[in-house]
Amino acid sequence: MTDSTPLHRLQRVQELDLSLDRLRDEELNIPDDLKTVRAEQERLNNDLEDTEITLEDVDRRVRAQEQDLAGTREQIARAKEEQDKNAFDARAQSQFGSRIQQLGERADEMEEDLQPMRERQRELNERAASLRAQMRALRPGLSELEDRDEGRVQDLRQQGEADRQERARLAADLDTRTIREYDMIRKAKKGLGVVEIKGGRCSGCNVVLPVSVQQKAAMGKLPPVKCPSCGRFLIRLDLQD
Repeated sequence: MTDSTPLHRLQRVQELDLSLDRLRDEELNIPDDLKTVRAEQERLNNDLEDTEITLEDVDRRVRAQEQDLAGTREQIARAKEEQDKNAFDARAQSQFGSRIQQLGERADEMEEDLQPMRERQRELNERAASLRAQMRALRPGLSELEDRDEGRVQDLRQQGEADRQERARLAADLDTRTIREYDMIRKAKKGLGVVEIKGGRCSGCNVVLPVSVQQKAAMGKLPPVKCPSCGRFLIRLDLQD
């Protein structure tokens, strides 16, 4: 058997696939400093979103209270106008005065209730502004780290380009059905679609193989022989023509 046999070419395809897998894994291995800054950006985003939601609710309540207060003050103003126009005796003056006093007390209560709401509104606005400032300060460093990581990823992809080209050439020389089945097995079996017979055992699942299976696998013909236990393609690398 020589390295030019279909099974040896298929095994070489697997070697290239495993190398490309390692590069892809490394590509997904984001540097710790970038992870840290991304996590900080996410924390700031979440804090700002929560703050703005709370602020929106406080703004709404402040506006509603201010509208009620404005309406009460308008009632006081109208009551005073009516008092000036229509209160011709002491009894009428007393009635208008009592009404104006009640409205004034209500306005004072509303104003008193508004104070903590406005303080909370001020605090939330300051917090939102602070969070936005922190996010602006974070952006340059994050952008630099993102650019650096993009360069790292591009370098890894360039490293794998020769392997991808070689794999494409080898796969083109094998029949489509074998490659398709190999891809399916490899996906289902943790990256290994072709395994070597060692000591009469499948090196993929360690099961003892029948002699007939070993002999057939030793011929190295297509379609490849499969392990009766794990279903991987079997190859003998200890035999040479």
